[in-house]
Amino acid sequence: MAQDKVLSVNHLAINFKTDNGILKAVRDISFDLNRGETLCIVGESGSGKSVTSKAIMGILANNAIIESGNIMYRGENLLEVSEDEFYKIRGHKIGMIFQDPLSSLNPIVRIGKQITEAMLINSDKLKLMYQDLISDDLIRYKNTLAKMNIEIANERQKLDTYIAEVKAKENPGAEEKAADKKAIQDKKAAFQEFEKKTRESYGKKAKELKAVLEETEKKARQQVKEYKEKVTAEHKARLVELERKLESASATEEDSVKKEIENEKLDYINKLKLTKAEAKRRAIEIMREVGIPDPERRFKQYPFEFSGGMRQRIVIAIALTASPEILICDEPTTALDVTIQAQILELINRIKAERNLSCIFITHDLGVVANMADRVAVMYAGKIVEYGTAEEIFYDPRHPYTWALLSSIPDVDSKEKLEAIPGTPPNMIYPPKGDAFAARSRYAMNIDYREQPPMFKVSDTHYAATWLLDPHAPKVEMPKIVSERIRNSLEEGRGDE
Repeated sequence: MAQDKVLSVNHLAINFKTDNGILKAVRDISFDLNRGETLCIVGESGSGKSVTSKAIMGILANNAIIESGNIMYRGENLLEVSEDEFYKIRGHKIGMIFQDPLSSLNPIVRIGKQITEAMLINSDKLKLMYQDLISDDLIRYKNTLAKMNIEIANERQKLDTYIAEVKAKENPGAEEKAADKKAIQDKKAAFQEFEKKTRESYGKKAKELKAVLEETEKKARQQVKEYKEKVTAEHKARLVELERKLESASATEEDSVKKEIENEKLDYINKLKLTKAEAKRRAIEIMREVGIPDPERRFKQYPFEFSGGMRQRIVIAIALTASPEILICDEPTTALDVTIQAQILELINRIKAERNLSCIFITHDLGVVANMADRVAVMYAGKIVEYGTAEEIFYDPRHPYTWALLSSIPDVDSKEKLEAIPGTPPNMIYPPKGDAFAARSRYAMNIDYREQPPMFKVSDTHYAATWLLDPHAPKVEMPKIVSERIRNSLEEGRGDE
């Protein structure tokens, strides 16, 4: 049975412009996220985990360059959508929890206001209804303009890079200078011609889409008007009915009927807009859902009046207010102590199950992964080096880096000495030619320093990028500490049956 894919990252490569050169942060990674599952992305600091999550959220720094790839969500490439469209996706469809809850919260604003803020910004239900009715046509129009601007910007980037490389030449001769000047002029002319043709091509399509959008907007305005008139007419009729009921009510019934009239007025207002009272009610409900005791009282408190674990629960509550279908957790337990970590992980798992959320969980801790993951992507130096189900990664790891991560986790049952990973990750301004982990691996072969390994298939769900899986490679056993832990774990599992 095919799984329902909600997000797909394909051959994504992201660079950053720095004073020292181009930093290759993410290098050709691909993965899918299925509905209702948790995908854990694990690796050391600097491996590209958080950059990947920020690309999905559309919050990359200004010096980021998307070299290649796409991020597909609901049939759209998130790398090409307009900011107007991303505004509707970010937070509403894809939520995010960051690792430091204190920096995510405003220290001088009460917790309640921070939870209800997003709800009240979108409180006009008639406006939301109108936006929803025109959404598809507006997105098509805006995305066409965005794609045009992206294509032009990419071509301009190529031109700027070429000019910078030419100007960086040391002591060119007179003839070379003249040739370079002519080449730059030709490149600029070619870019101007490309920009002109691109604007003409997209401009024609955008004009057609705008005409369709204007017609849709006209129909949407009429539908919203009819809805408001219908709701208002029903409200007035109901009020007339209740006023008559009040006139004939006995003294004991009078308070009850007055309460009905008050509720009818509130219901009418809530059909047109989200009131502060309703936003507060929802916020308190979500606070209770994430395990904050006495939410009515704590609604009025400031972030500094909460512990680290409670602050993280508030951040989770804020992320849940818009009912997203994807939740990205970027090391949400790093700033918390071990006992609180366990509570937050349990909370995220419970909410994920109750709301059928799809979750991307980013961490450097394989111990956390064991409690969270359905599938795992192990990242190193901007690449996914191993990819599989949680069982496959923990019970049948194949990449030396995965072995190294497993060997460094404290375990009371293992008699073997913990193994630290020697050395440091490579400088990604100068990425290594072959396997990036080779310099730190005791299993490295000559080919590891010459060529990057492809993704070898271990099973239909398990892949690893290591030359050790090549049929011609010598047979290598995993570290004793890893095999011992796997054996102990399997024995415990059989003992529990």
